[in-house]
Amino acid sequence: MKSINKTLALIALASSSAAFAASDFDKLDVDGNGAISQSEASVDAKLMGMFSELDTDQNGELSKEEFSKA
Repeated sequence: MKSINKTLALIALASSSAAFAASDFDKLDVDGNGAISQSEASVDAKLMGMFSELDTDQNGELSKEEFSKA
């Protein structure tokens, strides 16, 4: 029984993490254009430190897909 409860807790945590990441993306995408620019990312030091690594297409902004890898 404990094993089932732990499994369910992990599933809930994983799904809430994905929802939390989407919510973070939306908060950082201040202009609502579907991407996070470097100036929008500048409010988060950790994100700025990883920005160029995450920006795989090197267009100067992060898509939801690129941001999800943070």
